[in-house]
Amino acid sequence: MTDFPSVVLSSRNHKKIGEVMELLAPWKIQVQGVQEFDGVEDVEETGTTFAENADLKAITVARKLGRWTIAEDSGLCVVALGNAPGVYSARYGGEPSSDARNNAKLLAELARLQDPDRRAFYVCHAVLSDPEGRIRVRTEGRCHGEILAEYHGNHGFGYDPLFLVPEYHQTFGQLAPAVKRHISHRARAFEQFIPQMVSVFRSL
Repeated sequence: MTDFPSVVLSSRNHKKIGEVMELLAPWKIQVQGVQEFDGVEDVEETGTTFAENADLKAITVARKLGRWTIAEDSGLCVVALGNAPGVYSARYGGEPSSDARNNAKLLAELARLQDPDRRAFYVCHAVLSDPEGRIRVRTEGRCHGEILAEYHGNHGFGYDPLFLVPEYHQTFGQLAPAVKRHISHRARAFEQFIPQMVSVFRSL
């Protein structure tokens, strides 16, 4: 089989959709964001882990649309904060979610600590659901770094301007998008995910 099914990405985050589309582009797999479909409500992320939330988003959308669906849940874990914000990364600063409020709260929480451990890691948990709502692929990627006290760079989104990657001496906000695509938590999750998804599609 040479023609792969199109897939729905259970996300309304345009930057996240763009990153996933770029990762899948070499395989010529058509990706549509869930916002392109009418009548699909936001999936409430009630899970306590990235894996649970990814499953919820994938299974709900797959069953609603009867389509192959990719979902991922990702976030930032800061060691000194007991791995917070974790699954609450997108809404850490309150609703409606805002990168600026999330980053401000993170810096304030670390500022309250004396000589805080600034080690942190991004996590991405990615899953593929078949149209019946069965999870067929599951992978996880991580990228380790540390949280700076000031913003650096304008690329990326979320906590990227604060997240320093020591090997590159730059934050995700400073790194060229092409570099981030190769080293990020999402890139590492999809590096494992894509071959497994392709294998599933080839077996259809």
